[in-house]
Amino acid sequence: MTTTAATTGAQTAAGAGDLVVDVRGLVVAYGSFRAVDGVDLDVRRGEVFALLGTNGAGKTSTLEALQGFRPRAAGTVDVLGDDPAVSTRRLRAASGVMVQEAGFVPEATPVTALRLWASLSSRVDDVDAVLERVGLAHRRAVLVKDLSGGERRRLDLALAVWGAPDLIVLDEPTAGLDPESRATLWGLVRELRDGGTTVLMTTHHLEEAEQLADRVAIMHRGRIAVRGTLAEVLDQRPARITAVRRAGGRPDEPLDVRTHDLQADLLALLLDAQRTGTELHRLRATPASLDEVFHSVVRSTPEQEASR
Repeated sequence: MTTTAATTGAQTAAGAGDLVVDVRGLVVAYGSFRAVDGVDLDVRRGEVFALLGTNGAGKTSTLEALQGFRPRAAGTVDVLGDDPAVSTRRLRAASGVMVQEAGFVPEATPVTALRLWASLSSRVDDVDAVLERVGLAHRRAVLVKDLSGGERRRLDLALAVWGAPDLIVLDEPTAGLDPESRATLWGLVRELRDGGTTVLMTTHHLEEAEQLADRVAIMHRGRIAVRGTLAEVLDQRPARITAVRRAGGRPDEPLDVRTHDLQADLLALLLDAQRTGTELHRLRATPASLDEVFHSVVRSTPEQEASR
C-alpha cells in the first residue's frame, strides 16, 4: 500500500487547520426514515477526503445536502464559508461536482459540451487544455453517444475540474472505468490535491481510498462509524503474520499471529525460528487493510455501533 504522497498532503492540510466543509449534526430524512442521522464531518483545505459506506449508508444524501441539492431536517452545514441551503451562487462558482450520471446530449461532442459548460460557469479555463488534462484530446470531435463509458466519465471529470475550483466533489468517480481511465483519474486527483484543491469523494473501491485519501470516514446506517487519517483508521485492526512451521520430523504446524506491533513481533518470530532451527514456509506479514476495517463496520451490530 502506497501512502507517502497522501500522508504528505494530510500533514500539510492538518497544519493549515482551514476547514472547507464543516458539518454538525446533519440529518437528512425521507418521511420518518433518517438516511443521514446526526453526522459530523469536517474536510480540510488541500486534502483528499474519502467518504465510504455500503449502498444505503447515507453517502449520497450527505453529499447532496452539502451541495444544497437535498434539504436537511436538522444540523448545520458550512461549505466554503456558506450555508449551501441558503447561498448557492458562490458555492457553485467555487466548487466542481462529478455526479454518477451527468446526462450529456448524445449528439454533442466533448468540445461543444465544454463550451456550453463554459458559457454557464463563472470560472474560466481553456477547452483544449482541459480535454488534454483528462485524456480526451484525441476524442474531442467524437459524439458523446459514440464515447465509451470510461470516456464519458472522463468528460464528467472535465466539467468538475473546469476553472480549477477550490472544492471538487466526486461521487463514485471511477464507477465503470477501465484501468487506464482509472489511472488517469487517480493521477489527476493527486495533481489537484498537490495544487491545493480540496477533494471530497465517495467510492466503493477501497483500494482507491487507500491510494488517494488523506483522511477517510466510513458511514453505516446513516452515521459515521469510523473516521481519521488512513493510519489512524488502520491502527484499529491488527496486522497478521502467517506461515507454516517445519521443525525436525514433526508435522507441519500452521502459524497465524495477529499483532499491533508487526515489526517487533515479526523480528521475534524470525529470531526464535533461527534459534530453534525451525523453517518458516509461505511466510507472510500483512498490515491491516481498509477492507478489514470496512467489513468490521458493516458486520457490527447496532449495540456495537452505539458504543463506539
